[in-house]
Amino acid sequence: MKKLFRNRLALTEQGAKDLVRSSIATFFCYTMNMVPAMLLLLFFDQLVLGHTRSNGVYFAVSAVILVGLYVLLSIEYNSLYNATYRESEHLRIDIASTLSKLPLSYFSKHDLSDLAQTIMGDVAAIEHALSHAIAKLIGFLAFFAVVSVLLLTGNVKLGAIVILPILLNFLLILLSKRMQIKNQGKYYTKLRKNAESFQEAIELQQEIQSFGMAKEIKRKLYREMEESETIHIRAEILVGLTMNLASIVLYLSLVGVIVLGSVMLFAGEMNLLYFIGYLLAAMKLKDGAEAIGQNMAELFYIDSMIRRVKEIRQTPLQTGEEASLERFDIELQDVRFSYDADTPILKGVSFTAKQNEVTALVGKSGCGKTSILRLMSRLYDYEEGSIRISGKDIKAISTKALFDKVSIVFQDVTLFNTSVLENIRIGKTGASDEEVKRAARLANCEEFISRLPEGYATRIGENGATLSGGERQRLSIARAFLKDAPIVILDEIAAALDVDNEKKIQESLNKLMKGKTVIIISHRLKSIENANKIVVIEDGKVEAWGKHQELLTSSKTYRGLVESAQLAEAFVY
Repeated sequence: MKKLFRNRLALTEQGAKDLVRSSIATFFCYTMNMVPAMLLLLFFDQLVLGHTRSNGVYFAVSAVILVGLYVLLSIEYNSLYNATYRESEHLRIDIASTLSKLPLSYFSKHDLSDLAQTIMGDVAAIEHALSHAIAKLIGFLAFFAVVSVLLLTGNVKLGAIVILPILLNFLLILLSKRMQIKNQGKYYTKLRKNAESFQEAIELQQEIQSFGMAKEIKRKLYREMEESETIHIRAEILVGLTMNLASIVLYLSLVGVIVLGSVMLFAGEMNLLYFIGYLLAAMKLKDGAEAIGQNMAELFYIDSMIRRVKEIRQTPLQTGEEASLERFDIELQDVRFSYDADTPILKGVSFTAKQNEVTALVGKSGCGKTSILRLMSRLYDYEEGSIRISGKDIKAISTKALFDKVSIVFQDVTLFNTSVLENIRIGKTGASDEEVKRAARLANCEEFISRLPEGYATRIGENGATLSGGERQRLSIARAFLKDAPIVILDEIAAALDVDNEKKIQESLNKLMKGKTVIIISHRLKSIENANKIVVIEDGKVEAWGKHQELLTSSKTYRGLVESAQLAEAFVY
């Protein structure tokens, strides 16, 4: 049962245990709520059949009922609400823990606001369903099953007349919700088509006016709107009729007991006490079924939210073992990769970025350069081929062990609304202030930091709002220098820098290169002319590799890139 709850409702282990406990408590509460009806039967037994009992019996039974209800309701409250709030906490922590282990590629494919909505909104909805619907539904179904057996054992005809309308009520509610989901899909599909038609009409309004088609298009749009409203109204009517029919059907159990019971009573097939007992049971089950109908609706409501939580928890994690890396050559062998199945990005890339060298990747926009950097740093996992560091496939290395050896500076810089010092210290959280300042000097940050109101203690706003693009980029580079990892990956670090600062950054890189593997992408080919190896990427493949002068004679693609860069610089200056 616990496993079923965990899989179906995306609960934690403790949450599944608490749900079992609360379902059992709810079952006993439903059972205890039947005891007052049994006390009423004792009273009718004395009043109608003359089986006298002392008042003490009634007081004793009433006291037992009150104490029992108090104890059971306390247990039910604790298991329904207190345990549910704990599960809400555990579920959020579990999701956050899972998110922290997911590959970074997951976050590039999912909107962060949607993830925040899952953690806060979806979990809150599941929490409400746990405390108000799920346990009560399970408890009532168990109670209904037990009472049904007792009713059928006592009298098959009366038992069936009580049970069948309630079962039919459940079926009608399920049918209603299924129709609602199906028609909602049709309705929203139609609305999407309507929106596309309106957008098309807006974009082509000049042509429509020119060809005198305005009235025809207007009639078409009105017709499509009417069709969507017809679908909506039809769906509402069908669902409304089904739900009303489900409510009416419940009363058949009472009507059936009264009619059939009266016939059997007058025929002498049963006594009055039995008749009253079945009538009370029908009333209790009818009231319970009415409340449960709302709970079933809530289960349908949270279905999509449960799927979103499960989608996060079932996303494959990047696995690997702790590994001791001694050499830091990066070897790519026939690497293939795509962001989706229909668009291959890398189509068999092979080259080696050696330690103590600068390897530059060049090529036209969209050829796969940034994708290669993402795969090297294991922000994404490749599909075929291999990438090896120190002879080990990076898929077999834990991300923690790999990330400790890699410093990355991408085009998009992320800064925080804290001091310059703390923004750089993110590269190495245990670094001293002097180490941070040394990294800033190497990244040529001191010049602009000295102009800030409080120097290194200046808060720079959300994502460095008070800094220029070049200043933000240099802080990001300072982080990489501070980390001092043996593998340094730089993606368009000069994109927001002027020529003077770019030269200074290049000088710093030359100082830091000793013993490191440096991979760099730059559209400013001047900045990578002195690289030890330049790898030319063309349409997801390695077209050529070598030094600058070699490629000028051997690679048509590289010559084209150089000529384009020279023309761009001539245009700017």
